[in-house]
Amino acid sequence: MTMLHNPVIRGFAPDPSLVRVGDWYYVATSSFEWFPTIPIHRSRDLAHWEYAGHVRGAAPGDSLAGVPDSGGIWAPSLSWDGERFWVVYAVVRSVGTPYFDTDTYVSTATEVGGKWSAPRRVASHGFDPALFPHEGRLWLLNLQNDHRPGGRRFAGIILTELDRETLSPVGGTHLLLQHERLVEGPKLLWRDGWFLLVLAEGGTGFEHGVRVARSRALTGAYELDDRPLLTSRDDPSLPLQKAGHGELVQTPGGDWVLSHLASRPLHTPDGPRCTLGRETAIQTVTWDAEGWPRLVHGGHHPAVEVDAPTRPHTQVATPDEELGWPWSTLRAAPDPSWADVTTRPGWIRLRGRHGPESRWAHSLLAQRITERRAEAEVTVEALPGTFTQTAGLVLRYNAEAYLSLDLTWAEPDGEGQHGQQWRGAGRTVLRLTERDEASTRSVTVVDVDAEAPVTLGVTVVGVTARFWHVRDGVRTAVGEPLDFGKLSDDHGSKLRFTGSMAGIHAVDLVDAAFTADFTGFRLTCW
Repeated sequence: MTMLHNPVIRGFAPDPSLVRVGDWYYVATSSFEWFPTIPIHRSRDLAHWEYAGHVRGAAPGDSLAGVPDSGGIWAPSLSWDGERFWVVYAVVRSVGTPYFDTDTYVSTATEVGGKWSAPRRVASHGFDPALFPHEGRLWLLNLQNDHRPGGRRFAGIILTELDRETLSPVGGTHLLLQHERLVEGPKLLWRDGWFLLVLAEGGTGFEHGVRVARSRALTGAYELDDRPLLTSRDDPSLPLQKAGHGELVQTPGGDWVLSHLASRPLHTPDGPRCTLGRETAIQTVTWDAEGWPRLVHGGHHPAVEVDAPTRPHTQVATPDEELGWPWSTLRAAPDPSWADVTTRPGWIRLRGRHGPESRWAHSLLAQRITERRAEAEVTVEALPGTFTQTAGLVLRYNAEAYLSLDLTWAEPDGEGQHGQQWRGAGRTVLRLTERDEASTRSVTVVDVDAEAPVTLGVTVVGVTARFWHVRDGVRTAVGEPLDFGKLSDDHGSKLRFTGSMAGIHAVDLVDAAFTADFTGFRLTCW
């Protein structure tokens, strides 16, 4: 047995789809508007996970330009047919509207870190699709969305057979299940004469859960279990909240495990705040006398410490390419035209493009924050000549929730914001900015030496973020402590599905020619 500690993949890693191939377990997670698209981790013992690659080319044209925050690639489903991996996923182009405007795609590969086939569009009823290979046939599960006034956005789970070669629909579409409680994220498996339908239930917030239905016939009708397999919605004191979106997998020894998402909330006067987003967890499962899956430790609450039925096997993660994992970028992969690592060895040169609220071309490199205490630091060298040029260190959730400490230009001390930077007067400053859904605030402006590199940093403890820079070899605080809890799934009035990141960015709103050099980036989480 191997003791694992949940979450096993920490930080922004939601909607885990678990599959076993031989002695290896693989998990694919949602990437939304971020690249790399569909990160995949692997493990032999379910406790120690390493990045194994991603589904390259998952975004058609290698671009998600224009998709809204928390849009893009939702809930990929990974499967193995004995010869190759299959992944199916939806690209969601509208969030918070009656229309999801989804395109569902399928891609295949013989190795998860290898070449994936060009995505092929299939029937696109809704989001959270899954593939079910069974007895030589291929079936597509999906959510049905009724966008009409008075319709239900979660109007049932449907099943369509696909031709294995052309991926065209074969026959009609079957309605498997409708339920008064919101259900989504369907997964199918075959066990002991039953087709088991594993469902995400109750939405992806604090009401989330996993419910199972079953049928003797693939196309139904399906009978729901009278109780959830997993949920934390009835106990807000549990350390793992939002537990749901599960998938059942059998181990080589015949035991069963459940992958699922969960969050670790911080309790604040404004309510719980999940600053790390939704993460990947594992539970062990047994089967009761009536053939329903149950948690080994009893009840339906997620456990933090779990004895996994595997042999211990510590793994060492292998790095990806220089600007690959753990770096992430928005809506497109990093490109040498704006992220250059060759001109100045040991440095990353970013060419400024759109501002931090752009859905199109923001020059940003960021990494996931994985624990409640974190510290990021970087040295930046740049010569901004206008307030439209900035470069610095950023804590980011999305375009309406970020904190940034930027090297930029400002008018001479005592002069108002009149622009007129072309007259030559001005000074180089650090500007601390707080962006919230309701407003953008300039927290403070600090003069710095225009000719020397400057080291910027931020320390996060719980829901407090404190920015600093190094002056004369000493850390000097910049501005007041800021509310990191606003960079969470649970703040604001709009849907939020990702997680907080720390990174570097550059902006040039006029010429897209301004460059900034960064070195020594460090993100430590504990």
